[in-house]
Amino acid sequence: MIKRIVTIQDDFITLGQLLKHESIISSGGMAKWYLSEYDVFVNELQEQRRGKKLYDGYKVYLPNEELEVTIQSVSTTKQS
Repeated sequence: MIKRIVTIQDDFITLGQLLKHESIISSGGMAKWYLSEYDVFVNELQEQRRGKKLYDGYKVYLPNEELEVTIQSVSTTKQS
């Protein structure tokens, strides 16, 4: 499994934006389709809402892609 950290500038990123950022989908409009076809877990709970807000420390697991993404905000990065 591949593990990545995605650093965000704002307080949150939506699940649809994350899927596009990670090049899992090619456009934001594909998010709804992807989430209906494939399992996606946010903090170990299955999620199907493309607008789900992902905050600092959230973990997103995509079994189909064998990918785990951890969200990290810029403010957390600066404190380290």
